[in-house]
Formats: sequence, C-alpha cells, structure tokens
Amino acid sequence: ASFMLPSCSGRELLTTQISFQENEIKLLSAEIERLKNFGCLGVSPSLEGLRDENAKLKYRLNFLKKSLQEERSKSTKSMININSCLQEIFGAAIQAAYPDLENPPLVVTPSQQPKFGDYQCNSAMGISQILLKTREQKVSPREIAEKIVKNIPANECIDKVEIAGPGFINVHLRKDFVSKQLSSLLINGVQPPAIGKRKKVVVDFSSPNIAKEMHVGHLRSTIIGESMSRLFEFVGYDVLRLNHLGDWGTQFGMLIAHLQDKFPDYLSVSPPIGDLQAFYKESKQRFDTEEEFKKRAYQCVVLLQSKNPDFIKAWNLICDVSRREFQKIYNCLDITIVERGESFYHDMMKDIVKEFEDKGFVQVDDGRKVVFVPGFSVPLTIMKSDGGYTYDTSDLAALKHRLCEEKGDILIYVVDSGQSVHLQTVFAAGQMIGWYDPKVTRVAHAAFGVVLGEDKKKFKTRSGDTVRLIDLLEEGLKRAMDKLKDKERDKVLTPEELKAAQTSVAFGCIKYADLSHNRLNDYVFSFDKMLDDRGNTAAYLLYAFTRIRAIARLANIDEQMLRKAAREEVLVLDHEKEWKLGKCILRFPEILQKILEDLLLHTLCDYLYELATTFTEFYDSCYCVEKDRQTGQIVKVNMWRLLLCEATATIMAKGFDILGIKPVQRM
Repeated sequence: ASFMLPSCSGRELLTTQISFQENEIKLLSAEIERLKNFGCLGVSPSLEGLRDENAKLKYRLNFLKKSLQEERSKSTKSMININSCLQEIFGAAIQAAYPDLENPPLVVTPSQQPKFGDYQCNSAMGISQILLKTREQKVSPREIAEKIVKNIPANECIDKVEIAGPGFINVHLRKDFVSKQLSSLLINGVQPPAIGKRKKVVVDFSSPNIAKEMHVGHLRSTIIGESMSRLFEFVGYDVLRLNHLGDWGTQFGMLIAHLQDKFPDYLSVSPPIGDLQAFYKESKQRFDTEEEFKKRAYQCVVLLQSKNPDFIKAWNLICDVSRREFQKIYNCLDITIVERGESFYHDMMKDIVKEFEDKGFVQVDDGRKVVFVPGFSVPLTIMKSDGGYTYDTSDLAALKHRLCEEKGDILIYVVDSGQSVHLQTVFAAGQMIGWYDPKVTRVAHAAFGVVLGEDKKKFKTRSGDTVRLIDLLEEGLKRAMDKLKDKERDKVLTPEELKAAQTSVAFGCIKYADLSHNRLNDYVFSFDKMLDDRGNTAAYLLYAFTRIRAIARLANIDEQMLRKAAREEVLVLDHEKEWKLGKCILRFPEILQKILEDLLLHTLCDYLYELATTFTEFYDSCYCVEKDRQTGQIVKVNMWRLLLCEATATIMAKGFDILGIKPVQRM
C-alpha cells in the first residue's frame, strides 16, 4: 500500500491531459515520417492530396507541442490546492485500508486550533457508521483511524499525523513544503489552481429593462454576475457575459405611439429624450386613460413585430437612450457585458413552439399553448391565445441557444430569488426535451435576496420610490470623499491620488458590502457601515492593503530586489505567526475551488478579511524592518518577512480583482 504520489499536487486531470498529448505527438511524428518515406514532401502535383495531409499533420503536431508546453508550464506554476492534495492522500490511504468499501466518506478540513494540527481528516467516524449499517461490523472510529494512518502513502506535504479523541486524524504540514509553495507563488505570481479541461461558461446577469432606469434591485445581479465571471476567467474558462435586456414586448407599442405624437419628425431628427423614465410614465398614463391611444399602441406592437422599418427605427432610438444610461452605470462599476436582449431570440420562438409540439409536450388551454413539466404545478405558456409569445418562450429560446449554439458547458443565471420557480421550470423543460443532460452540463440559478433599507424594509427613497442606481453611486462618491477629508487625507494626497482613493473606496465599498453577504439572504444597505474602516469592510481591507504595500517601499526595497530575494531566500516560518500567515496565504486555491462549486462569493470576502487580520497578528509580533530607536535609521531588514508581506499583498490584489475592487497604492 505504500507508494509515492506524484508531487502531491491535486493535478491528476492535467497530468492525464499531458500524457494523452505526449502519446498523440509520438503518433503524429511517426505518421509524418511515414509520409516522408512515401515521397510526398514537395514532390509531383499528383501527390498534392498526400502533401496536404502531411501539412495538416505538421500543423496539428506543432499545435500539440505548443499546447503541451502550455500545459506543462501551467502544471508547474499552478498554485497547489492543499486540501485537494490531502484528500488525494487520504483517499489513497482509505482505499488501501478498505479496498472493498464503495464511495467511503472523505472529509478533510483546515483545523480551527493550532493544537489540532494544520488540517484534520474526519473520515473514520463516517466509515464506522457504514461498516455497522452495511456489514454489521462494530469497529471503533479510532481503530479505523489507526488503519488509515498506517496506509498513508509517501508524500511531500505531511510532516506527521496524530490520532485525537474518538478518531480525528490531525495533520501537520511540512514547513519546507509550505515554504516552497510560498516561494513558487512569489516567483510565478498568483496562478489559478489546476482544474482540468477548459470549459465554456455563459453568465446571464444585470438584465435591466429598456425605457426604465436601473435601480437598486439591479445592483446585486450586476455586481455578483461580474465577480462570478471574473472568477471563471481567472481559472482559465472561456466566459460569455450576457445582458438579457427587456427590449421587446407590448410596452414598446405605447412608447412608439407616444414618440410619434411628441416627436413627429423622429425619423429625420433625433428626438431629445432626456428623461426616459418620465417619458415611460407619460406613455403609460396615456395607455391607461386614453382608449384611442391604447388601440394605436397595440397596432404599433403588430407593426414592430412585423419588422416595419420605421417602427424598428423608433424602437432602436428608444433602446439607444437606455443603453447610454446603462453604460454610465457599467463604466462606474467596471462592468464588461455583451448585450443580448429578448429581441435577439424573437425569430427563434416559432421553432421553439414547433419543437415542443412535434415532441408531443404541448397542450391547449383556453386558446393558449402550454407545456406541463413533471414536478412543477404551473405550466409554461409558450404561446398566448392571440398568437403572441411570452417570457417563457423567450427564456426557452435563450436556454436552447446558449446550450446548442454557444455550446455552453456551464450556464449561470444571476437572477433574484423571486424567479426561482420560473427558472427551475424552464431548466427542467430543457432537460425534458433533450437539450442537455445535467450530469454533463451545469445549468444553475445563482439566486439572491433583496436589498433592504436600515428600517429592514425594501430599500426605497423617502418618498417611497425605488432608489435609482446612478443616485446611489453618486451618493457613495460624496460620502467617500467626506470620509477621506475627515481623515485629512486631502492634506497628504495629490488631487489625482485623492480622486483615485475616492473612486476606489466608494465603488469598492458598495461592491464589497453586497458580496460579503451570503447572496441567498437579504441584506441591509448602510453607507455608514460599509465606509467604516474597522471590521469586515472594503474600507478596512483597502487600507490594510496599502499599508502592506508600503512596508517594503519605506524600507527602500523595490520590486526588483523582492523578485531577486524570492529566488534566493528561504522563507523561514519558525515563529508561530509566520507559520499561521503562510498557511493562510496558501488556502487561496481551496477558497476559489469552493466558490466554483457553490457560487457563494462571500467566502472569498471572509477569507480576505481573515488574511488581513492574520497579517496584522504577524506584523505586530514579527519585526519586518528593525530600526534604531534613537535615530530611526534602518539597522536590519528581515527579507523573508518582507516576502511574506509581498505574498499577502499579491493574494489580496488577486482577491480584489475577482471582486471587481480597485486598490490604490496610497490612501
């Protein structure tokens, strides 16, 4: 049972991938030699076909060699997920100890207290229960733990293990292993953990409605969706961010009819619609009170849906006004997104209805065409009695397009919890008709709660209106500047630095306040709390980051000196606070892995706060730069500790980047 695990890295998928590529390169090289021997390299035109085949093989060979180099580079540079590494080791030990046990529990977690080691394997208790239930064998968890420990394979990361209490296996990591991983981080930068095959991810988020302003309700979807997209991109996935705008439907009839009345020359002169929200309210009031206007609005819908050029132009004019307003928000929050509204799917809806009909899933109910999905009481309405389509139809069309045309391996819908039943019904309908297999393709609803005011009710203005998002961002900028001036930062920062700090704090705090809460829960929006520079806030973390970055700078150690030291210095981790900080830094990959699985970004915020507070403990206990108490002159620089500072800041910077927060060098 004793064997050496390959470099204890948690990279078995990458290793397999590399092995396959090496074999394919050997086969292709042999095939090229065969073609050379056949005489088809640059010979007579009659052998053109064989020459083409040779060229294709050479191209494929070069591509594979390049790909192999990239995979090898990725394999050596990737940050190791220590938790996954330990799971491999204990998985092998349990398999060797109990070879006949199917799917034994594998539980490895970081230890909460230093006296229990660095990690714990708590599988023995679960195995004891399984043996009792399936084989009627009464074996104590401690005895099982002893058997597991005897079968732990040789590896490079475990120093020693201890069995505690009823059967907990406490794991102590090797200091040289942790030191080596920290050096790798400093030399290679923050590299994503190896997660196997590159996948296509489609993230649907933000999704405001045309002719309506973005309000506080759009804040969560926009911030969460952007951050998820950044995480998937960081680990190497191909991400398509989609803005499923509400840009089609009956409301455009009344908007176009009102546009014709208010700006009759709209086709030749661009209408100066300054306040689209007011324009929408005016048209809605007329729609509700003027019967003639209402009839004309319905006629406008018909003409729009039949693609009448004049009406398409009117529709585009209205959409453009909204787009410009939305873009102001996206620029403030540094959001990247591709517009693909409901109108994009309009021409596909006829085929969606036909497909469901052809497969016998459609029932007619009072003139409507509906689809009942097993497990859901409310059917999907895919065609109204008047022949029009619904949100159900457009959502089904969007789902199919993302699966079958975009070839998405992972589809994430960042939409509020109120849409949960609707989306689950749409996803189930997609499975029912055979568009995807949930065992192969992941389609998930990343639901979120509502934003509450400090009175714990839905966040509204004093007059009871929905809070406009642009007003909220402007208020954030004002309050951030007030906070910076209270701290007299305007006296030490240049105007440019002050402006950068204001933007960083304002938008960083708004994003972090949202992302630091479990997205499934409602949260209370409070500028006072989010701008507090104590506790788990962006203001605290941004300040901590600038302070860490300043340590080396104030010791006159530049980036080049740090890079040289990273290659030459051994990171000594003898002090308990050095050891604690080193382990905390290296937990970053397992934090990301957890979020990729459950899509809960507050885990990253909690980790960054833990990292910052762990750093403070280290900095308070361990001198990085020693100075003469009389003169203040630097007498000693403990370079390995400065490298720990640099590693901390490097991880924090990547965490900020994933959260969409921009730190500054001076604050």
